[in-house]
Amino acid sequence: MDILSNLKPAKGSNKKVKRIGRGEGSGHGGTATRGENGQRSRAGAKYKVWFEGGQMPLQRRVPKRGFKSPFRVEYQIVNVGSLQKLIDDKKVEDGIINAVSLFKNGLISKANAPFKILGNGELTSKLNVEAHKFSASAKQKIEAVGGTTKEIKL
Repeated sequence: MDILSNLKPAKGSNKKVKRIGRGEGSGHGGTATRGENGQRSRAGAKYKVWFEGGQMPLQRRVPKRGFKSPFRVEYQIVNVGSLQKLIDDKKVEDGIINAVSLFKNGLISKANAPFKILGNGELTSKLNVEAHKFSASAKQKIEAVGGTTKEIKL
């Protein structure tokens, strides 16, 4: 009969903790499992995490690829169809679209980062849009329904 006072862990599930450097009687005295000689056996030994023992390191063996311009401007994109959806859902007053209204409605993730309006989708409402860039098709669609586009300088 199993009673709480008779419970024991399963055989082999509990192992004795290896207490390193606590004298010869522990079985791990002397070199304290560090081996005989070498840098790793000494006190205060430190390697860089990526150090490969003098072998040519991985980041130098692998060839360099491509080029990333430090001057590239990464735009957040918003489609004309998304602007029409804001109007349909009555989330924008007065037909004015700017960074604040787009950020508030979750169409851009950063209010102060540049964004570009692209021409994907249909537009039926007259809008006044302020953005950092417009694609040619977006500009044409906005102006075709009587709206205005204003480019904000970076």
